[in-house]
Amino acid sequence: MTLPGEQTVATGLTQTEIAYSVLRREIMSCKVMPGTKLRINELAPRLGVSVSAVREALSRLSMEELVVATAQKGFSVSSLSAGEIKDITRTRISIETLSLIDSLKNGNVEWESRVIAAFHTLSRTPYGHPEADEAANEQWSRAHAAFHTALVSACTSRSLLKIRASLYDQSERYRQLSGLVPRRDNRDVEAEHKGLMEAALARDEALISRLIDDHLSRTMNLIVKAF
Repeated sequence: MTLPGEQTVATGLTQTEIAYSVLRREIMSCKVMPGTKLRINELAPRLGVSVSAVREALSRLSMEELVVATAQKGFSVSSLSAGEIKDITRTRISIETLSLIDSLKNGNVEWESRVIAAFHTLSRTPYGHPEADEAANEQWSRAHAAFHTALVSACTSRSLLKIRASLYDQSERYRQLSGLVPRRDNRDVEAEHKGLMEAALARDEALISRLIDDHLSRTMNLIVKAF
């Protein structure tokens, strides 16, 4: 929706959509750190959009719990804590498991092809490092998200998928902040992803339930250590 006085730029996106996209990317990658005050009058000229567009974008991000709106104090980036990532992960394991099982029950040949293709892309995308440029790290993050999304893409519950997407985004901020893009232990992440793919294709609900629990718990434990 275009706000009063808001113009659509050459990209076809409104100013609000531009502000939302840029700010969301910066928050998710922790380029803008948790707890940072988001001053509308400073963001508008930096992003090249109107004040009203920034305000609307921040309101949308607030609904996603990436931004906190405080009366009389304005907006700030949501804070992070070790306790919260434990809670997010426990909930995410439950939702992810339900989504996966439904996806395994309903997946067809096209779904299998999506899963295989997504794994192939992920396995061919280099694992990022802190010294790598932002584009290299973002490329792996996108491939990683696409693989996990492909696994649940045959799930028939829109509500489950909506909750799952929100939990994924929240946990991704923790992974980015803790520096878990680089390999910090002897963990074979590719083997974990391959196991998930094979369990999905075999329609083995019990196995994939155990594997996703282990996969997400390992990441959570590393994040907690980083805290």
